[in-house]
Amino acid sequence: MEHSERAQHTASASLDDTPLARELADLSARRRALEGVDVDLPVDTRIMTVSNQKGGVGKTTTTVNIAAALASLGAKVLVVDLDPQGNASTALGVVHTAETPSVYDVLIDEFPLADIVQQSPESPRLLCAPSTIHLAGAEIELVSQVAREHRLRSALDDFLASQEEPIHFVIIDCPPSLGLLTINAFAAADEVFIPIQCEYYALEGLSQLLGSVRMIQKHLNPPLHVSTILLTMYDGRTKLAQQVAEEVRSHFADQVLRTVIPRSVRVSEAPSFGQTVIAYDGQSAGAIAYREAAVEITRRGVPAPARTAQQEGAS
Repeated sequence: MEHSERAQHTASASLDDTPLARELADLSARRRALEGVDVDLPVDTRIMTVSNQKGGVGKTTTTVNIAAALASLGAKVLVVDLDPQGNASTALGVVHTAETPSVYDVLIDEFPLADIVQQSPESPRLLCAPSTIHLAGAEIELVSQVAREHRLRSALDDFLASQEEPIHFVIIDCPPSLGLLTINAFAAADEVFIPIQCEYYALEGLSQLLGSVRMIQKHLNPPLHVSTILLTMYDGRTKLAQQVAEEVRSHFADQVLRTVIPRSVRVSEAPSFGQTVIAYDGQSAGAIAYREAAVEITRRGVPAPARTAQQEGAS
């Protein structure tokens, strides 16, 4: 009998020490830590454009999930969907059919931003300026417009000034190409937020993106700077992901968040239900990671010395 009990105890102990058990225990501890989290929201609106000229890095996924996570912390967040595909609008559950007033009307016909902003069903603190298919033609139509690079900035300034309650974050999701839509995003923002995929060629195109940021700084928007880099699609079991993370951290020590976003089925599934992963499965590993990243973004703020050092190193 004693031998049987010892065997059961040994088997139980060995199960508790498996990688899966350790992973579940870690996830449970992180969930508990987030339950009592307290953050100070920014006094001045932080305007961030999420950009990476390499496709497939989780740009739109990061935009909507960080926005939803910030809203869950009590922040009021506006997502501006500047991508003609409208994936951010879909994930936030807002209507963006061809007849819907959208960012296109703001950029081309000077509609007030307040006339097109919708509230996401997920939270009264989560707003979206939707994209429609018309935005695909905006690149060409903007060419002949007066102050074509500053159209979004002007609309945002008017919108923020008209709000009775402060908007804590504006997060702009732009297309992967460097056209007039992306230039409008860069001209409107103070911060560039770069998601980087933890896979081969992760840094491909990054030097081009940093060159674009320097160009915008010089000619259109001097305060613009890379403030935040988030490692996405991370698989800690592979040496490649670890090497990519180390390489990115060595080049951008001040900008890279400690939090990494793991590969997650739940994160991939959520948009098909018109939801962010925060609403779809808020207890999943992907949702926990995005919520941790949002806490880190809020607590870090934007230290000026790090910004200056980054600009000097890039020039």
